[in-house]
Amino acid sequence: MSVAGSIFDIFKKYFLGGVLVVVPIIITFLVLRFLFETIDGILGPYLGKLLGTYHIGLGVLATLLIILLAGLLTRNLIGSELYRIGDRLLAGLPFVRPIYGASKQLLTSITSADKTSFQQVAMIEYPRIGAYSICFITQRVTIVSYGKERVYCICFIPSTPTPVSGMTVMIPEEEVRIIDMTIEDGVKFCVSGGVVSPKVIRSGSPAPVVVDKGQSI
Repeated sequence: MSVAGSIFDIFKKYFLGGVLVVVPIIITFLVLRFLFETIDGILGPYLGKLLGTYHIGLGVLATLLIILLAGLLTRNLIGSELYRIGDRLLAGLPFVRPIYGASKQLLTSITSADKTSFQQVAMIEYPRIGAYSICFITQRVTIVSYGKERVYCICFIPSTPTPVSGMTVMIPEEEVRIIDMTIEDGVKFCVSGGVVSPKVIRSGSPAPVVVDKGQSI
C-alpha cells in the first residue's frame, strides 16, 4: 500500500470516528435550540413587558418552572382533581377540543409504551413508488364506499429530527408492511435520520385485526 493510501485510510478512520461523535451532538443541539427558541418565544415577550426588561432564556425558565409546578400539583389529591376539571373543560370546548385532544394523544403515544398509543411500526411506499418511509400505525378503520368495505391503516409519518410533527395518511391495510421494530426503536430511527437503525429490517403483512364496524365512514 502506498504512503498516500495509508494516510487516506488513517484519515478516513479518524474522520468517521469523529463523525460518530460530532453529528449526534449537532443534531441534539439543533433540536434543543429549536425547542429553546420556540418555548422562549411564547412567554419571553410577555415577561419582558411585565418586568420591563427581557433576557434570553427567561421564557424557557418560566416554562420549566410552570411544568415543574404543574407536575408537583398533579401529584396531590387537590391538584389532580383540578387537573381533571381543567382537562374536561378543555376537552369540551368546540374549537379547542380537537387540537388539545390530538396533541395530548400524540405526545402520549410518543413518550409512552402504553397499549393505547401507537400500535405498530410499519413502512409504506412514500413519497413515491419504490421509496419507503417509516410510519406508526395509530389504528385501523373500515371505510365503506359504494357498499364495499375495505380496511385502512391510519399511519403517522413523523418528521426528522422532531417526531412530534409530521403527517397522517390512510393506507389500505394490504399496502402497509409491518416491520420488526419496537415503537421506541422507530422513534430513534426517525430522530436520527436513519443513523440509528438495525442492519436487517424484516417486514411482512399486517396481522389480522378485528375492526369495529361502527367505525365505518
